[in-house]
Amino acid sequence: AIQAHQVVIIAGETGSGKTTQLPKMCLAAGRGGAGRIACTQPRRVAALSISRRVAEELGVGWGREVGCKVRFLDQTSPPTVVKFVTDGMLLAELQGDPALREYDTIILDEAHERSLNIDFLIGHLRQLRRRRPELKIVITSATIDTAAFSAAFDGAPVLVVEGRTFPVEVIYAPLEELGRDYAENDENEERADVEAVVSARAEALHYVDGAVEAVRRILQESTTGDVLVFLPSERDIREAGDLLGGGGADAAGGRAAARCEVVPLFGRLSNAEQQRVFAPSLRRKIVLATNIAETSLTIPGIRYVVDTGLARVSRYAPQARTRRLPIEPIAQASAEQRKGRAGRLAGGVCLRLYAEKDWLERPRFTQPEIQRANLAEVILRLRAYGLGEIERFPFINLPAAKAIRAGYALLEELGAMTETAAGSGARRELTPLGRELARLPVDPTVGRMILQAREEKALREVAVIAAGLSIQDPRERPLDRRQQADAAHRRFAHPDSDFLTLLNIWEAFHDEFEQMTQAKLRRFCREHFLSYPRMREWRDLHAQLLETLAEREDFRVSSAWPAGKQGDEKATRFGTPPYRAIHRSIVAGLLGNVARHDEEGGGYRATHDRRIALFPGSVLFRREDASGRPKEAGEREPKVRGARHPRWIVASEIVETARLYARTCARIDPAWALELGAHVIRVTHSEPFWDAEGGRVLVKQRSRLHGLELECRAVGYGRIDPARATEVFIREGLVGDTITFPLDFIAHNRVVRETIEERLTRARDSGFQNLDEAAYRFYAARLLPPEESGETGRAEGADQRVASRAGESEDLAGGISTVAELVDLVRGRRRAEPRFLMMAPADLRDPDTIAHDAAEFPEALPLHHCVLPLNYAYRPGQADDGVTLKVSVREAEVLTPAALDWAVPGHLAAKVEHYLRALPRELRRGFVPLAETARGLAAALAARDRAA
Repeated sequence: AIQAHQVVIIAGETGSGKTTQLPKMCLAAGRGGAGRIACTQPRRVAALSISRRVAEELGVGWGREVGCKVRFLDQTSPPTVVKFVTDGMLLAELQGDPALREYDTIILDEAHERSLNIDFLIGHLRQLRRRRPELKIVITSATIDTAAFSAAFDGAPVLVVEGRTFPVEVIYAPLEELGRDYAENDENEERADVEAVVSARAEALHYVDGAVEAVRRILQESTTGDVLVFLPSERDIREAGDLLGGGGADAAGGRAAARCEVVPLFGRLSNAEQQRVFAPSLRRKIVLATNIAETSLTIPGIRYVVDTGLARVSRYAPQARTRRLPIEPIAQASAEQRKGRAGRLAGGVCLRLYAEKDWLERPRFTQPEIQRANLAEVILRLRAYGLGEIERFPFINLPAAKAIRAGYALLEELGAMTETAAGSGARRELTPLGRELARLPVDPTVGRMILQAREEKALREVAVIAAGLSIQDPRERPLDRRQQADAAHRRFAHPDSDFLTLLNIWEAFHDEFEQMTQAKLRRFCREHFLSYPRMREWRDLHAQLLETLAEREDFRVSSAWPAGKQGDEKATRFGTPPYRAIHRSIVAGLLGNVARHDEEGGGYRATHDRRIALFPGSVLFRREDASGRPKEAGEREPKVRGARHPRWIVASEIVETARLYARTCARIDPAWALELGAHVIRVTHSEPFWDAEGGRVLVKQRSRLHGLELECRAVGYGRIDPARATEVFIREGLVGDTITFPLDFIAHNRVVRETIEERLTRARDSGFQNLDEAAYRFYAARLLPPEESGETGRAEGADQRVASRAGESEDLAGGISTVAELVDLVRGRRRAEPRFLMMAPADLRDPDTIAHDAAEFPEALPLHHCVLPLNYAYRPGQADDGVTLKVSVREAEVLTPAALDWAVPGHLAAKVEHYLRALPRELRRGFVPLAETARGLAAALAARDRAA
């Protein structure tokens, strides 16, 4: 088939030997002559172990005819014909050799995992096969969606290889049935209450309880054969281990479990703890594992599998910019893989804790990672490798449009991509920074940190942190020694930063690295609960980073630490230059993970309107007691240094499990995000106001990063909107008469206005309230550009002062929003226009409307021996509304009601109307309309007085 077809798809069952036999079959078919045979594996450990085994079976030296190339290790040589690589390593080779000319045959193994790397390679091979018809492609897996793969390669043939597994009996035992049986067998319950107990326990039984109960039944009903239990998470494994190790000893299954060896297996375990799974044991073994045991590892001795049917799945939520880790039902293909673990050496049993109907309704295959991952790195690789746009790349399953948009958004946030206009539409292009990011062997966010560290001169420290963020956490917490591990890790804790805690771990390890043998280093790691393999991986990745940077002349490894202060905590406290340099670099790559402490609701509010909590393992996490009161320093907890609740933090990632958690955090200054994220920060202005004390117009400026308000401050409004700022300045400063700086025109205009107000007040004319608008129009006509002043006309006599606006436009181009600008303008115009901005009464009011008869509204009330001044005010509802006469006690003695009633003849009509309105209704009807009648009576009375 390989000789006859360019692409062959092989679906091989577990135990078929396809992984080790296919390279040999390709050699037998004559492949490997025009180029090497590449065989990919999804994991580094598998590539190393399988390559050794194939070399052994062929009787050749490992590293010669059969070699291996993985991250940090190239065990190949010129004679190498069969080359085992991780799929990520083959993908990296595309940048230098897009046509993969080194190979004449490519075998993609474990394709059913549908990782990003696998889908990326398959999409590229779909394009490449037409340019290289001599290239042979073999896609293989234990379980595979053969129809989809065959269709992707234009109907490529599918070969099914039978496995060497033994039959496995499948038993469906849904949790509700386990709960029912458990309740019915409980001898402590009254028979009359059995139905109620059955219902309650069946409803409340958790999958961990169900798995433990299933194991106890297996142990009760059999005496040989190890048990493999699939659980979704590390926490579930610990809980099940505690239950099997300590509970239920009164039952036969419980006593049997107590005699067994319970072995956990999950990704965060140290290599030594993982090896316990393979070590022979005199006792029956119960292996509690995550889905790492589905295909990656073959565990000897397994006869029974308990499958909860669940797994923790990594999903990226594009809109929330959050990586979620929900527990979800597995697909049928994964369930079959789990079942196969029980039939490797002999017949076995698979106990599924869900109904057969449930299994039949599940999807056949796991959703490809391309449809649930952050696509930023994929987009960056495609562009950097010259493979085009993600929308047009031939993935087997296209990612969702919103996920693609989120990937572009992240790259734009990092400054790696920009949108430019090209022809008929917009086009996204890689920036120079984006091309630099693509050459770094790390996630784009981590790469952005490194590039910023170059500018901050903190490359030494940030390269260490970047490498540390790219591996699994090297700290270990064995199930039975958690408190000792926490105490050992506390030695490295920095009070304000988990990132600097990682750096402290690195420094401590490398202080010893230069002086100790490997045996002593391993002991050092054991004593400090650190994973030695992960520390070595960290060191290797760091070395690779430095090697990559060394190839560039513009990268110089400089340190943020002061000379001689390496490792000095005081030198890197919050606020120090080293802390600033390191964390500015980190913020540059993690702008979307900045968060502010919520003083009212607790927790933190992050970008994209996310409410998050600090992960309990963070140095910033402060435990609270049951009452909610934060513990004081030293109260049952180690003394807490640093801020109890930092107002601003940045997190390396935000992960959703039971809630949204911010992991690997540090205290930051929001000003760093303001500066580094200027290209994605949205600035808005609102609520302009007049600052009388400062003599300027201000506006509230809010800077938001993906909806999170980083800053709200008052800034000068004149540089933002000169016209609107000038309007506020005129209304609040000039018309409102709140400018304290001594200017001649202000004093002059104040007198003019007071005179007009006093005349209008005597006549109780409310029109003086319109003087504000008239004054505004006066100033606007002189201080605003013509198109902004809104002026349609002006009072006669004002034309001579505003006849030439063209000459003023240059002076007023920036508007007038401060007293200083006003002073400069007036002084500059003083010589040409001495009366610039000085009002005439006609500018505020038509002269005819403010003329009054002095006899009607006299200035004073003459008496026999004195003249008393009259004060006029128009303030309805207030004590001084109307006319006020101030008299002494002696002068009051000569006042008569008649003198007061006739003091202001101009008010006589209003008085008469007042009295008419006080008449009874029957009499009042005869004087309607009252106002007209009052004016007639007042005129008659005045004529009578004149005649007298």
